[in-house]
Amino acid sequence: MKKAVCIMSGGMDSTLCAVMAKREGYEIMALHFDYEQRTMRREKMAFEQICDRLGIKKRLNLDVSFIADIGGNALTDKNLAVSKDGLGDEIPNTYVPFRNGIFISIAAALAEKEGAQAIYIGVVEEDSSGYPDCKGEFIECMNAAINVGTAPETKIKIVTPLVNLSKADIVAKSLEFGSPLELTWSCYEREDEACGLCDSCRLRLRGFERAGAKDKIKYANLS
Repeated sequence: MKKAVCIMSGGMDSTLCAVMAKREGYEIMALHFDYEQRTMRREKMAFEQICDRLGIKKRLNLDVSFIADIGGNALTDKNLAVSKDGLGDEIPNTYVPFRNGIFISIAAALAEKEGAQAIYIGVVEEDSSGYPDCKGEFIECMNAAINVGTAPETKIKIVTPLVNLSKADIVAKSLEFGSPLELTWSCYEREDEACGLCDSCRLRLRGFERAGAKDKIKYANLS
């Protein structure tokens, strides 16, 4: 059976990617990272629940807390306030420097060791917070580097099925494919109820609204 490493945060984008990988016939190894982010425990819980729901038995949770040691972002540095100014043209302070580059590099090592043919990652370029490591061009460069820097017989493709979709498209496709949206977590700040105000919550809520669907998770700042 063909194999894929799925980088899964516990959010709706990466969950949909895992569902799509399953539909493509891949045996999935789910890869999750703890990097001392504000909602680390809640994201890990979502990851485990999603894997259980999807029947993913092979899963790996890695401690990469050195990302927090590097700092420079509001997800790991609690001295910085999570931006709630709305979605603009500037890269927000929730951007974790080169996080996807780090995640993909580790996923590539795992894929090479496991003999996997694909790495699935839920990056979204067109309707995101403007993170540079979510761009299609970046993914293409990383893919080329992986296949230069691994054994000659190793051929790995980074699969980004959502990269050109809007959040509304992602919600609609999640509903179409039966992706467990109610188990996913997107909030950058809170672990009890989603704040509804951070960039990630705003994007998620806007996606549901434009898709004409109702989000089943609880929000602290919505009636």
